[in-house]
Amino acid sequence: MIFICVRFPVKPEYADQWPELTRAFTEGTRAEPGNLFFDWSRNVEDPNEYIVVEGFQDDAAEAHVTSDHFRTAQAELPQYLVRTPKVRNMLIEGDHWDDLGEFTVS
Repeated sequence: MIFICVRFPVKPEYADQWPELTRAFTEGTRAEPGNLFFDWSRNVEDPNEYIVVEGFQDDAAEAHVTSDHFRTAQAELPQYLVRTPKVRNMLIEGDHWDDLGEFTVS
């Protein structure tokens, strides 16, 4: 799986609107063949920062970055950002989430 985490520094005046501003991008990405998950979170220490955690099957990355909804997001979303988002991505084995053994719930 290709595992990606991106930090989006949103301009304060758009922070509350970010989920709606990214809705088409989010829904388009989630509908892609090969998308395993695409989940947004809001930073509890910085409410102007959103973090997306994404997972794709190994062969789905090119289709994602060449999709219409990705290209539209590239063109439209930067106007709402303070600076270029920061990203980490890696190739990991499997296509699932593992249990966190240190916090086992019974």
